[in-house]
Amino acid sequence: MSRFIATSAIQGAHAVFNEAEQLLAQAMEKLGPDTPVAFPNTAYYLPVIYSFTGHKVERLKDMAWPLEHARALLPPVPQDNLWLPYLGETLDSGVATLFAEEMIEGIRFALGEQPEVRNGFTYNGPIDDVQMRSWGIQMVDGRMPGFAALVGVAKSNEVAVKIVRELQSKGQLIFLCGNVNGRSIVDQLLEEGVELGYDTFTVPFGSDTISAVYALGYAARAAISFGNVAPGDFRQILLYNKFRCFAFVLALGQVDDLKYATAAGAISYGFPVMADTVIPNILPTGITQYEHVISLPFDDIPGKDDLERAERLVQRCIEVRGIKVKIAKVPIPVAYGPAFEGEVVRRDNLQAEFGGKGGLCFEWLTMKDMDEVEDGKFTVVGGDLDAFEEGAKVPLGIVVEVSGRKMQKDFEPVLERQIHHFINGAEGIQHIGQRDIAWLRFSKSAVAKGFRLKHLGDILHANFHNQFGAIVDKIQVTLHTDKAKVQELIEQARVVYQERNVRIAGLTDEAVDTYYSCTLCQSFAPNHVCIINPERVGLCGAYNWLDCRAAFEISPRGPNQPVPKGKVIDERLGEWEGVNQFVYEHSGMNVERFTIYSLMDSPMTTCGCCECVMVIIPEANGVMIISRDDYSMTPCGMTFTTLMGTVGGGMQTPGMMGHGKYYLLSKQFIPVQGGIKRVVWMSQNLKEELGEELKEICAAAGEPDLLDKIADASIATTVEELLPFLEEKGHPAPSMESLI
Repeated sequence: MSRFIATSAIQGAHAVFNEAEQLLAQAMEKLGPDTPVAFPNTAYYLPVIYSFTGHKVERLKDMAWPLEHARALLPPVPQDNLWLPYLGETLDSGVATLFAEEMIEGIRFALGEQPEVRNGFTYNGPIDDVQMRSWGIQMVDGRMPGFAALVGVAKSNEVAVKIVRELQSKGQLIFLCGNVNGRSIVDQLLEEGVELGYDTFTVPFGSDTISAVYALGYAARAAISFGNVAPGDFRQILLYNKFRCFAFVLALGQVDDLKYATAAGAISYGFPVMADTVIPNILPTGITQYEHVISLPFDDIPGKDDLERAERLVQRCIEVRGIKVKIAKVPIPVAYGPAFEGEVVRRDNLQAEFGGKGGLCFEWLTMKDMDEVEDGKFTVVGGDLDAFEEGAKVPLGIVVEVSGRKMQKDFEPVLERQIHHFINGAEGIQHIGQRDIAWLRFSKSAVAKGFRLKHLGDILHANFHNQFGAIVDKIQVTLHTDKAKVQELIEQARVVYQERNVRIAGLTDEAVDTYYSCTLCQSFAPNHVCIINPERVGLCGAYNWLDCRAAFEISPRGPNQPVPKGKVIDERLGEWEGVNQFVYEHSGMNVERFTIYSLMDSPMTTCGCCECVMVIIPEANGVMIISRDDYSMTPCGMTFTTLMGTVGGGMQTPGMMGHGKYYLLSKQFIPVQGGIKRVVWMSQNLKEELGEELKEICAAAGEPDLLDKIADASIATTVEELLPFLEEKGHPAPSMESLI
């Protein structure tokens, strides 16, 4: 262990502890000990302190104990004339640093000094729980294989942009914070017009090093939320992050005592630290998977110029953390990666758009015989992007023809739905919707760099081969912009869409003898097993029965395995011997029974990626359903975030269950409890998004006006507000058989 690093880290820990102690005393005097302390839209208190100790900081006075605990962790600063193996003391000082930093940030919120605004830019601060969960499925299925915390300032603006673009192209979630002599990488990126925020996976925490604690808080919340690790079990928190949360720190520019101290806290999580300056190396000793601290002096990195050196710097960081990147190399003139999936092309940067309001655009993937498809053939029929006036709205038809020895007709819609994700990975291209309601926008900057419609073919060709090569052997793409041809083809495609709807809608649980599993989320929720049947989508909403069957064809040893139903135990509850056995074996022998059709009797376990949570409201003899996009308080007294802390992490909780939003439209929606008629409260966004389909479901249940009788947060957020509304509207749930 380097005495220099130990000395710097311990000195930095003492300094930030003293700052926290003084700030707390001032805040207590100014605001009072009972002043609330919280990070917005999170339910984990101050998450580093909570995860390490189980202690809940809800008011200023609650900081007294963690402050003393941090004091006890602080070792004396090493003496110049005495060398010892300081690793343990340095890690303790790192934890004390994180405690102090988190208390400082909590006090800043109490004082109204957060979120930080600097040079007219508002920093993000801590990541809210809804956003954390929305990234969950991407973290567990490999699309977002890890996250990088960039602290400080890069050598130049161009190097800063290159580092971020390289990380984005590798699917990394990027956290930004810190400064060197008052200048930050956030300043550099903003000056170069780089879009920051959740949509681009590039989150600016704050301008100082202290805000780096939000990254460790994010990791702590992941362990609690997805891994079902109990707050206070700090050993399991750290082991979880070492082996499941692939993160690293890259210090850019001068490393001072506070950065060394914060880095020591990161290392305690198993996260290695790299620096682009000369600092001592710390080789493996078991805390991280490989090296602990690596010095990568920027100018010493081989490369013809700074941009190539930046690329190699990122690659070295990825190697040290052991991150496995699964991004197709797409031959297009703009950057490509999952970071661009949420990008928005705004009107002032719009070159051309296809579809949208009043537009005409469709996507149609169809299976052909092997001799009918020429692999890699991309054809544009009509004008291309550079032929249209700026801001033009043009018809577009995307026809993808595939062939393969293992390709099946049922796989067409599965593959077709991937078009959205694949195209959205390109910088400067926005894609929304699917089928005949697709909407694409192309930015001026992308077209200026040479992007043309044929490059959509490059994107689809590379990704279908890369991700679906087991069933797809050939892909050709034709793009039509001639209005008459687009109109002709869209009518043909609509006939196929309807055929698919009928085929999928007609597939029932009784019609198959095999269900499918999905264990993607076990990397974050080790005990969770999703069982997907034809009439119930996965909890995340991303996988249905056909998707899982296709995935099994693609990867027979993957997370989607066939689950033979076996002998029926209880047909009404939906319980089979084969399903029980599979769930027991694959949940680490934690879940002995599982019923498909009941909310109350051994329901499915819940992971952190579910779209909705269903909870019984005993007073109303019904259930409420809240969407993960809904921040509202609910009649059960908990928000979505708080509910996930109760039901998530792979737990089986009778009366509470996560599910996909389209499960609401299933004929097998909690049939044991009476189906849709049991719903007494629902998130407003669900009522709006699924309104027409829900009306049909309600009518089929004999209650055509039921949707109007279901409350939302605009009507009731407490049981006391809910019950009179149900009585006034004549909701059927209160008079149904008792749930309990």
